[in-house]
Amino acid sequence: MRVILLLFLLFFPLTVQAEYLGNLSANEFDANSTANSYGAGNPFAPNSITNEFGRYGNPYSNQSATNPYATEAPRLYDQEGNYRSELSTNQFDPDSVSNPYGRYGNPYSPDSLNNQFGAGNPYRSDSPTNPYGSGWRIEGQ
Repeated sequence: MRVILLLFLLFFPLTVQAEYLGNLSANEFDANSTANSYGAGNPFAPNSITNEFGRYGNPYSNQSATNPYATEAPRLYDQEGNYRSELSTNQFDPDSVSNPYGRYGNPYSPDSLNNQFGAGNPYRSDSPTNPYGSGWRIEGQ
């Protein structure tokens, strides 16, 4: 019996998968971009960050990108899978893109989306501000 339990635990890990919500990108032609109103940015899609009635776009949801007090906001990852920040309007969260004093929101930090010469450079192919780029992956909790 122990062998079966051990094999079960080896083949079925107990990890939780994050939910893919699209890419934070200024590219209006990419179907995975939140700037595309017919793709991931569709305001009627249940898991879109632009749906004000869904859990990721509702300003009262704890998992929303638009709630200024959210503690479980969607996370941003670059194309290599590196954690980049939390997509949140919470100015007090240290990992939020809206915190002007944090690593990911400070306009002078090289890791900040708000730095036009760093991670937010519109000429970088993976930058969310590049209108022809792929942007960063958004994952919900």
